Amino acid sequence: MPSSAKRLMIGSTEAYSGKSAVLLGIGLQLQAAGLDIGFGKPIGNSINGTEKDPDLDFIAETLNLPAAWFYPPSVSLTETVVADRLTLGSQAPSSYSLRSYTEHHGEALVLLEGPGNLTEGTLLNLSVAHMAADIDASVLVVTRYDSLLLVDRLLAAKAQLGSRLIGVIINDVPTEAVDACADLARPFLEGQGIPVLALLPRSPIMRSVTVREIVARLNAEVLCCPNRLDLMVETLTIGAMNVNSALRYFRKATNMAVVTGGDRTDIQFAALETSTQCLVLTGQIPPSPEILERAADLEVPIVSVDSDTLSTVERIDELFGQVRLHEPIKVQCMQELIAAHFDVQRLLHLLDLGLPVSAS
Repeated sequence: MPSSAKRLMIGSTEAYSGKSAVLLGIGLQLQAAGLDIGFGKPIGNSINGTEKDPDLDFIAETLNLPAAWFYPPSVSLTETVVADRLTLGSQAPSSYSLRSYTEHHGEALVLLEGPGNLTEGTLLNLSVAHMAADIDASVLVVTRYDSLLLVDRLLAAKAQLGSRLIGVIINDVPTEAVDACADLARPFLEGQGIPVLALLPRSPIMRSVTVREIVARLNAEVLCCPNRLDLMVETLTIGAMNVNSALRYFRKATNMAVVTGGDRTDIQFAALETSTQCLVLTGQIPPSPEILERAADLEVPIVSVDSDTLSTVERIDELFGQVRLHEPIKVQCMQELIAAHFDVQRLLHLLDLGLPVSAS
């Protein structure tokens, strides 16, 4: 048993960067190499919600951790907690004990998930930089690709975290940007003393959502195939053109959710003959019996909403940037991405952590 555990905090420059998936992928790979892994999250859900973070139990269960190797949040950034802090005014901020995160139960490395971004929690002296200093943790920062200006964010992260930043991961890199990231961003960051441990390519599977998530977001009525709500949707398509144009368009996409008016029977039939996972009918106009029968034959869910097509599309589109990790296919996909693109040996070297020696 090691005399103490190393601690690695996975932070991000922005919310929904994919840090939960990255943490889980790294954890599974290190476990497969024989390393004993613990997991925790010092700060719970954000101020935008008070419900328990469903990702925590899912990650702990997927890693198959003993209870002692799971470290639950010390505090959650709920409205009540923030309001209590604000009433103190200029007084010293409340302190929340991170002592449990310095304890040791036999694991070699504890992976800690940071808050939504690098500054969240500053009000309570629980930003990533504060926590890393308090519990002597190294920090690995994940950022989602949007443009080469991501370099700016990572330089700012280095300025905040200093020597505790041991590396970065650039996530969700589209195919057309891979060369620029590899040939421009990566060498520049390395030259600034920021190790780039992975460029993870964009994956339709990781960005996909379930029909169930769409139904929940839209508060939609399920008209057909309620037992098929776990189908994965990779692309969002609007069926607002003439049927010939729509059919050509639909044939280019895969695993679609098609949003169209409830009165557009022609578009609905066209969608059902292509790679459609879900029909979202707007205007609360019921589909024809023929559409319902055909969808039932093909096992394609149909849902109905009372909103217009544009606002419906906007609400679903937002969902694609905020997806949860809970589908096994996503876990497998992230495992494969980490195995193919993440430099695990370099991480272990930077952490000064060796793999256990196998018994002969």
